[in-house]
Amino acid sequence: MYRPRDTRRGHLVAEIAADLRRYSVDAQHIGHAFANLHGLNATDLQALIAVMDAELAGDPITPGRLGEHLNLSSGSVTALVDRLERGGHVHRDRDTVDRRKILLRYADRGAALAMEFFRPLGQRTDKVMDAFTDAELEVVHRFLTAMVGSMREHHDAIRATPSESARRAPG
Repeated sequence: MYRPRDTRRGHLVAEIAADLRRYSVDAQHIGHAFANLHGLNATDLQALIAVMDAELAGDPITPGRLGEHLNLSSGSVTALVDRLERGGHVHRDRDTVDRRKILLRYADRGAALAMEFFRPLGQRTDKVMDAFTDAELEVVHRFLTAMVGSMREHHDAIRATPSESARRAPG
């Protein structure tokens, strides 16, 4: 996307946008490499990330919430979770408060595979972050949190808009 670069700010904004695109593409390539190495597809990888993020936030995800997050039917989510469970990546747990509720958790084997694969990236990330002060990291965190929120809002708006083929369908 074209961004005016006639001011220092315009140049900086354009460079940051380009850096975010490059980071996103490289992150996708790394994720796909992990997925291919372990026989996973793109949806499997997105599901594993959602399970991991929910656990890290202290709020394990349910199959229903996972389906909403991935925009999948309940049947598709069941097949997805079954596949990930067979592969040793996730396991189902009953909620201790509401035994009817199923929670998805990262399985030990899946976590070990991810740790082994992503450890070098984590070390590189730590090395980069070590070059920044806490105050600088606070600004970066605030920026990235706002950017993630903006991206999610846009993603939600896209999901809420009927597809072009649905709009053209005779009715």
